[in-house]
Amino acid sequence: MLHINVQQQLGRLTLRADLQLPTQGVTAIFGLSGSGKTSLINLVSGLTHPDQGFIRLNDRTLMDVENGENLPVHQRKIGYVFQDARLFPHYNVKGNLRYGMKNVSREDFDYIVQLLGIEPLLKRYPLTLSGVKNNVWRLGEPY
Repeated sequence: MLHINVQQQLGRLTLRADLQLPTQGVTAIFGLSGSGKTSLINLVSGLTHPDQGFIRLNDRTLMDVENGENLPVHQRKIGYVFQDARLFPHYNVKGNLRYGMKNVSREDFDYIVQLLGIEPLLKRYPLTLSGVKNNVWRLGEPY
């Protein structure tokens, strides 16, 4: 269970969320532009911090403002594919993936490449890929 109970001031908007979401299956977060969807995901991932409240994932506290707890981003084990590409244009697909997967074995890397079906893209550069292809291979980044 992902339990989010947070408040964050975002300019003139105050984001308040009190949610309990399942960790199995697919959960969709939708709303109008500017309603706080990305801000909420940034809070869960640790890229931003709430002004008040807590975020718990199963038995782990990711953030608890009142108790001063803040699990670092790299220890949260949350995969996140950004809306816009955050890539090194001078690295090919393989280089971009390997940069974020330094501690992943060759076997695991090859498995992820096979799982995503992106072996033909490994030597291509981000600027040469269509938006769809770009997003498909970027799914491997969180690993």
